[in-house]
Amino acid sequence: MSRLQIRVDYDAITANVKELVRRAGGAEVMAVVKADAYGHGLVDAARAARAGGATWLGVAQPDEALQLRAEGDDGHILTWLYGPELPVEQLLAAGVDLSVSSPDVLGVILAAARETENVARLQLCVDTGLGREGVQPARLDGLMALIAAAQTEGLVELIGIWSHFAWADQPGHATIDAQAQVFKSAIVRLAEHGLEVQLRHLANSAATLTRPDLHFDLVRPGIAIYGLPPVPDPSGENWGLTPAMSVASELVLVKDVPAGQGVSYGHEYVTPIPTTLGLVDAGYADGIMRAAGNVCEVSIRGRRYPIAGRVCMDQFVVDLGPVTECVVGDEVVLIGAGGPTAREWADALGTIDYEVVCRFGGLRPKVAS
Repeated sequence: MSRLQIRVDYDAITANVKELVRRAGGAEVMAVVKADAYGHGLVDAARAARAGGATWLGVAQPDEALQLRAEGDDGHILTWLYGPELPVEQLLAAGVDLSVSSPDVLGVILAAARETENVARLQLCVDTGLGREGVQPARLDGLMALIAAAQTEGLVELIGIWSHFAWADQPGHATIDAQAQVFKSAIVRLAEHGLEVQLRHLANSAATLTRPDLHFDLVRPGIAIYGLPPVPDPSGENWGLTPAMSVASELVLVKDVPAGQGVSYGHEYVTPIPTTLGLVDAGYADGIMRAAGNVCEVSIRGRRYPIAGRVCMDQFVVDLGPVTECVVGDEVVLIGAGGPTAREWADALGTIDYEVVCRFGGLRPKVAS
């Protein structure tokens, strides 16, 4: 078994949510804990977010919502990613809010509501320009009419209306105001169908931090609650947020090699001088991207070292240099205090820190730190 440890500071998540609650002003905060809380551990991260003042939790998959209920969370939860094949009766019994983007999904929910005599709590998702989930504005009136009829029948209660930004992580991008205008128009159309909602929400992490005018009734920060904001803080203070995840392994072998020694598969790294190599017990099966070879660094005893050659399934090599104090058993920090950040890994790999923490965390066991 790999010695890779995923450590999560759940107190940091609580503090981050408190800061986001402060920045949200009067709006409620929905902590997005989908994808195993971005690799940070669904249940524990959700509890930490609740402790910080999150009045809602957001998850993509219905099973995530049901898991939270099974673990004792009795607060408001919204789930949104599914087609007509969803465990709707279980979700209705659990009091989970269901996002609706199409007549097909609405029809399945209505059938279950009639069968079980449970009133379905709905939130209408509008595609304001992302081109992903949500009903297109041209079909919005038809879906609103169906919801209004179902509400009159006593089958559903429309709780909210929401949408999602495409480019909020680029403050000032023209699509932000364009999407906001489409969303505001959709809100106006609710009244035309005799519908009222308790919640209107559009702001993700980036908009929560940079567009207070678009907070409406609720904001939905995701990556920011884990201390990794998607937009730079002009003040350099990381918006008052603290990264919650750290990742570490250890050296399991240290050995001297001559100049010209090829390292790992394909010899994509060759030692330029006589040096010392260190073998780390972790690889791409543990979430370390194979592409990290020769481009990412780790930290040992407070000093940075490059990954030398290809990352393997369960191990990788670092070049410790010709003179080193590193020994077997030394901690190898991949992400965390004294080592690289998730953003540094992302920049080196040409991706985003969301992917980095999700890959490291995955569904692996976490250690509370």
